[in-house]
Amino acid sequence: MPSRRMARELALQALFSVEIGHRDPAEVLDEYLSTFSESGHRLFVKDLVLGTLEHVGESDDAIKPLLEGWTIERLPTIDRLLLRMGTFELKHHPETPRPVIINEAVELAKRFSTEDSGRFVNGVLSALSKGNGHA
Repeated sequence: MPSRRMARELALQALFSVEIGHRDPAEVLDEYLSTFSESGHRLFVKDLVLGTLEHVGESDDAIKPLLEGWTIERLPTIDRLLLRMGTFELKHHPETPRPVIINEAVELAKRFSTEDSGRFVNGVLSALSKGNGHA
């Protein structure tokens, strides 16, 4: 049975395909969602992907002040996507506990990005989460 963690991983893969492959999000979602039979998880993946893409500017504006000498463009692609997805989820899914959102992003960063990415993603999302009380 698919889990929310698997759904987040699939959303990250779809976002990566859109970002790197310059593909249409709807086309990517059709392709990726064919692997999920459970409708709740399908809706969650679709919401994460489309919401992350729709709110890129808002997320980047929230993230940029926390990057300490980095620009969003210079971040590894996976880190950038995870920060955007985590920011979207923190802002638009208040029903999900903040530590769960942060932990899931950190685990995906450890699995798919650089050696330091887990700590980096944790630091930025934790600071964002604490910043003004509502991401």
